[in-house]
Amino acid sequence: MASGSRRAVLSAITGNAFLTVLKFAVALPTQSAAMMNEAVHSLMDTLNQVFLLIGLAQGERRADARYAFGHGQKKYLWNLWSAIGLFSIGCGLGLAHAWHAWHQLEKGAPVTDMIFAGFRIDPIWLAGVVLLIAFVVESYVLRLAWTEFTKRAQSQEISPWRKLFRPGDPTLLAVVLEDAIAVTGVMLAGCGITLSRVTGNAAWDVGFSVAIALMLGVTAVILGAINMRLLSDVRDREAEGIFETIIKAHREVERYHDLRSIVVDEENTVLVAEVEIREEAVLAGLRRRIDEHEEALLALLSESRRDDSELRAYVADRAAVQATLERTEQLIDELEAQLRNRCPRVSHVTIEVQGIAEDSRSRF
Repeated sequence: MASGSRRAVLSAITGNAFLTVLKFAVALPTQSAAMMNEAVHSLMDTLNQVFLLIGLAQGERRADARYAFGHGQKKYLWNLWSAIGLFSIGCGLGLAHAWHAWHQLEKGAPVTDMIFAGFRIDPIWLAGVVLLIAFVVESYVLRLAWTEFTKRAQSQEISPWRKLFRPGDPTLLAVVLEDAIAVTGVMLAGCGITLSRVTGNAAWDVGFSVAIALMLGVTAVILGAINMRLLSDVRDREAEGIFETIIKAHREVERYHDLRSIVVDEENTVLVAEVEIREEAVLAGLRRRIDEHEEALLALLSESRRDDSELRAYVADRAAVQATLERTEQLIDELEAQLRNRCPRVSHVTIEVQGIAEDSRSRF
């Protein structure tokens, strides 16, 4: 899973770094507020994806003495810093530039043609070419990210659109959202520049630049909320539901208590619960097991010590305890195996046997 996210992030970094240079190079001669905010947008996307890449590298580190369940949540932390920090800064810079451009409308100098290699070039056409290149590049990166996102959804047998609201991997979702917004931003910038040229009113350009800046702010809020949720010890309701289904279908378990879970990252969930075992499930065949253990223990003793009453009592007690522990351990192993088989991301399971539920036919 991480390899798909890494590939999407690297593609996004390469594409956005290239577009950042192009957009800044064209924003200055065209004096377009929308193009400048698009350049800021691409710069923030590039820096954000660098943060995502760092988060992926940090999150892949294994468990150690300090991080018992691995470093997976560091990925969400880097994503949170990126969303709240970079996109909020990008939104603020974009709005500040739009405000400045608005106040410069009255005294703004007309855009003049550029002379390049002896040819006169209209900067608006240059802006159009850059926006077209940006649209192609952003669409390609979005397609890569969406293909990987869809593949993940299909592997989990859920709709990709439903997965947008229940993301397991916020890194991949961040790339999908950023590139979708980037494609939209390119179209908004194109509309602003075109309307300004056609109508002769630069207010269109400023207005669309405000829309681009606000999109960065919306991205910060969405990604910040998603990563904050995953950093807040969120429960894995799906894993808990699967555990409940397994318990209800298991003939040897009467009921469960205190079921809890924590999502560590998209590949690791910790689940704990207490169960009560049915009396008949524990007692069935237990006498035979105790006898087998008792015979095995007595076989280890010399003939002279087998008649020692205290030693035989100890052997009988130990055989009973060992047989009971083996039976409960076998049951817990069965429950864990069924849970992991149906929900592989449950990497750590703790099931405690709280007690034995009496059979209604019990003599006690």
